Formats: sequence, C-alpha cells, structure tokens
Amino acid sequence: MRLALYTGLILAGGYTCLTPALAADPTGDWRVADGVANIRVAQCNGSMWGAVSWEKQPGGRDENNPDASKKTRPTLGMATLIDMKKKPGADQWEGQVYNAKDGQLYSATITPAGADQLEIKGCVMGFLCGGETWTRVGPPIPSSTANAMAKGAPKSTGAAPKAQGTMGATAAPAPAAAAPKSATAPAKPSQKGSADPVGDICLLPEIAGFAH
Repeated sequence: MRLALYTGLILAGGYTCLTPALAADPTGDWRVADGVANIRVAQCNGSMWGAVSWEKQPGGRDENNPDASKKTRPTLGMATLIDMKKKPGADQWEGQVYNAKDGQLYSATITPAGADQLEIKGCVMGFLCGGETWTRVGPPIPSSTANAMAKGAPKSTGAAPKAQGTMGATAAPAPAAAAPKSATAPAKPSQKGSADPVGDICLLPEIAGFAH
C-alpha cells in the first residue's frame, strides 16, 4: 500500500550543480511526489527532522489529527519527519513520519538516492509498507549552532550560507541594517521573511521542545 505523505510542490526545474560528495546528505528542501508542499530536512540535536516549508495551498490545518487540540494548528512549519537516527554503517536514517492525511504516525526510514533524490519508506506495525521518492529543490543545510542544538549556549560559527527560498530560487542577502540585533547570533541556513516563513526548522517550538 502506497504511503500517502503530506508533501511536495511541482516546481519548474530542481536544484542542480550538486556534486557526488553530497549524495549521502538528506538535509535541504525536498519536493515530494504528490506536489502539495516542500519539506525542509535538517539535523537538530543529532537527529534528522523534517518540517513543511512551503504549501501549494496556503493556510492548511492539521484537521485530521486525532488530538482535538491540534486540529487547528497550521500545517506550515509542522514536523513530518520526527527524530530520525542514523543507522550504523549505512546512509539511512530511521524514526517516525507524520501523515497529515490520516493524522497517524508511521515507522519510517529515509535514504538518499544520489545527490538529488530521497527515498522515504514507512510501515504500520511492521507491515503495509509503502513509500515514495522526493526530489531535491534546495541545497544541503550546513551545520550551525541552531542545527546542532535547537537551544543552548551560542558557539562560534562560520559565515552564514546564502538564504535559500523555498521555491528553488536564491533569496537576496539581507542588507547590513537589517541584520539581527545580536552580533553573536548563530548562523542559520535560511532567513525568515515573506519568501521563507519557516527558516531554521530546529528553532520551531515542536522540534526544539522535543530535542530538549
């Protein structure tokens, strides 16, 4: 049975110029098979997490969640890949995936297939397994203080990577006058703004709260 996941956006083209060295890196923005949203994957406190970073139909709500208190929460920024741990000796991560179409959690694995595809497979109670392949639309996300640990003491980091829009286009860097108030603020893989309302998924309350 094919596992229907809440994901993906049909975009014109994909992220190109990736080298073979990036083949085993599952971080970045991904378009999923059904074309409804992008999923941003990042390493947060030692685990891989994924969250909805763009929706084809804005304003979605988690209306199929069995928890009544979550039925009205926005699907934008909602965690879909949950606490996925790397399997020893393999370029594969395993944990859980949340399917907003039925409000259920499934055991799942993610496996990079080359530099521009990510295979995700999920099972219910060890059977009824299915999956799909996601296509890369944004580059891998370099490690940063925020990605290494969602909360904690700031550490020295390198220069911040260029901001990446969720539709595959590179956003223009913010002017110096618009820089964060703190000069020691950790670098983030993307900047919040009208083109990228999600930003660093490690700082989303749902993910930061779980990791700590």
